[in-house]
Amino acid sequence: MNLKYLGHSCFTFELRGKKIILDPFITDNPKNPANDVEGIEADYILLTHAHGDHVGDVEAIAAKNPGVELISNFEIVSYYQAKGLAGHSLNIGGKFKFDFGTVKYVTALHSSSFPDGSYGGNPGGFVIWNEDVCFYIAGDTALTTDMKLIPEMCPPLDFAILPVGDYFTMGYEDAVIAAEMIDCAHIVGCHFDTFGFIEIDHEKAIEAFRTRGKKLILAGVNESISTK
Repeated sequence: MNLKYLGHSCFTFELRGKKIILDPFITDNPKNPANDVEGIEADYILLTHAHGDHVGDVEAIAAKNPGVELISNFEIVSYYQAKGLAGHSLNIGGKFKFDFGTVKYVTALHSSSFPDGSYGGNPGGFVIWNEDVCFYIAGDTALTTDMKLIPEMCPPLDFAILPVGDYFTMGYEDAVIAAEMIDCAHIVGCHFDTFGFIEIDHEKAIEAFRTRGKKLILAGVNESISTK
């Protein structure tokens, strides 16, 4: 499976011909040289929580993709439905089978409110699977022992997207422990380097995973990633 990293926690990928974007934060990302959403095609937008650095370009992308469907918690989907967007809401522990695969909404320890102060519900992560792949999107989260349940509830993970930047989320030291808990050897890092206080030492982070027999990928902005 291939991902494209658009910076911070934003990725695009395709499953069964459906184009999906995760946590779009592009135009206001100081590390994204393109700084626009022109040309982004999406059938679905996945949102882990309501903070501005995860929902910043939802409406702009939806305007360019009529019929796009949001997938998130009840409060986030309701917020955008009031603006005329379509969405499918989940809550912690629930799952639904979409045309691209099954999506399970799982625990994240963080906070969640929109830039305008509206309540964003409980933050979460996603486990997504079909016959070809299974992967975990942790969202913004602290390390939590709930992660141990993922191998019990879901198919074996091919890879996981974990935050590694510290300060607002796990740092890479905790993300290594998370990788052990979820029994996953291939990790894609997110939520790092965007702002000064979440800049990390790439070599130390990669080595921390290597010493545990795991691979950490820290992609550059607008870089394509093979998860194999």
